[in-house]
Amino acid sequence: MKKFSLFIFIVLSLPLIAWSENYPSKPIRVIVPWAPGGATDQIGRILGQALAKSMNTSVIVENKGGAGGTIGTQLFVKEKPDGYALLVATSSTNAAGPYLYSKLGFDPINDFTHVILICSIPNVMVVPTKSRWFTLKDIILDSQQHPGQFSYGSAGVGGSQHLAGAEFKTVTHIDINHVPYKGSGPAAQDLIAGHIDMMIDTGSLSSIKAGLLRPVAVASDRRLNALPNLPTFKESGVNMMASAWYGVMLPPKTPPEVTDRLNKELNAILQRPDIKSKFEEMGAEILGGSSNEFLAFAKSELIRYEKIVRESGAPSE
Repeated sequence: MKKFSLFIFIVLSLPLIAWSENYPSKPIRVIVPWAPGGATDQIGRILGQALAKSMNTSVIVENKGGAGGTIGTQLFVKEKPDGYALLVATSSTNAAGPYLYSKLGFDPINDFTHVILICSIPNVMVVPTKSRWFTLKDIILDSQQHPGQFSYGSAGVGGSQHLAGAEFKTVTHIDINHVPYKGSGPAAQDLIAGHIDMMIDTGSLSSIKAGLLRPVAVASDRRLNALPNLPTFKESGVNMMASAWYGVMLPPKTPPEVTDRLNKELNAILQRPDIKSKFEEMGAEILGGSSNEFLAFAKSELIRYEKIVRESGAPSE
């Protein structure tokens, strides 16, 4: 009886062993739950190109934006747990989302297999180059004198830009209007065109360097290497910090062999000089680490963001 049980175990294990050894044997899809052009999209494409080379397979980036990243994430958790669908998860969807949406459509921890924490990016206050504002003080004084007349854009309700803008309003006691978009790319385009007045964004460095947007201050505890002359919010008299984190996740119940393989590949990718340079150009701090470390971090962030959302004054949907 024992020999028969062992035989059954070996037979049932063979497909999984063969399958995991052959992984990947078809194209991998990287799901970005935001519109093209924003920081999440940029990160997805950087990682996708690098994975395609390191794993010798095709990698397709798919943008599925809407509702602050929740629509694409809802669709993702229904994917097969076979390692061929990866999600670029963010603090907006998996930390702030549960406190902003009454019907989120997924469990931010248990509906995912955590692979690796990629990076964090501090938010930068940006305005159109033709704006009359050059400092945070300019924005605050003008907004106090003209309450309700100015607007800030975001990638959608619950995005890091939305929360940062809401916190900025609370901390400075000003009245500015929130205009949500289906991604930070479309929001930045409208900001460049002057249809909105400001944005506290995570993915604007390329537009800043191209002279399309003017940076005012960075919401971090230190200045950015990419913009060394840009003051922090605190240096500008506003005591607040705001950033967003990004990580790679798989559907629940993905085999550990696949998770470990992707974690190893992505950790190696994050150490490449060309990848480091690309992330530095975005103002990002590379993180990396094990899948268990990412899981522990995600759980702690879920607790921390409850207070952030509550104190930001951002309304629930």
